[in-house]
Amino acid sequence: MSSAPAIAQVILHNRSHPDCIQRDEFFCPGWALDNIDRYVHPAVQHVILVLASVSLGFAIASVLALLAHRYHHLAAPFLGATGVLYTIPSIAFFFLLLPITGRGRTTAIIALTAFTLQIIYRNMVTGLNGVPENVRDAGRGMGLTQRQLLWRVELPLALPEIIAGLRIATVSTVAIATLAVFVNGGGLGTEIYSAGNLTFKTGILIAGGLAMLMAILFDFALVTF
Repeated sequence: MSSAPAIAQVILHNRSHPDCIQRDEFFCPGWALDNIDRYVHPAVQHVILVLASVSLGFAIASVLALLAHRYHHLAAPFLGATGVLYTIPSIAFFFLLLPITGRGRTTAIIALTAFTLQIIYRNMVTGLNGVPENVRDAGRGMGLTQRQLLWRVELPLALPEIIAGLRIATVSTVAIATLAVFVNGGGLGTEIYSAGNLTFKTGILIAGGLAMLMAILFDFALVTF
């Protein structure tokens, strides 16, 4: 009986294929085809959340990693600080920001950005530290300055590790971004966690499937970068 109001909401909102909905079938293909357009806007919002968060995270983590590479005593404090942010439970982080930034996309992006820092920073530092010393010596022997050595030798050699960090950060952000619904941040979470979809499996499957597809496409784009 508790699921009846939620299912009724789906029927009232989408009058196509009510029998399929009332039977609570695992998946309603007809309903999915008739209502797929309702997922376009949330999917676009989700892409924006992911791109904005990962881009900001990459920019901040890159600065931290380059500073740690130049001043080695900063490496451990930066790792610890980003690690603390990464260990905060996702939903708790969203709600901790509410008194400061309010409800909306900004709060979601700040939280999602914070979760990317540890992954990207750690991989970038690992990649830079993994450059063989004899390669650096060869670059210095060719007359390269410290800055030229960084941009022409160290960063290109560290690129596989950097891309690996970006892949992990991006895929995890696609997943965590579904929680942005709790702060009115938009995204596919609005369809996953809506009152109707909590009992209507087709809605969950479509929104979750789109999030999985998005993660795969982002990962493929970074692999082929």
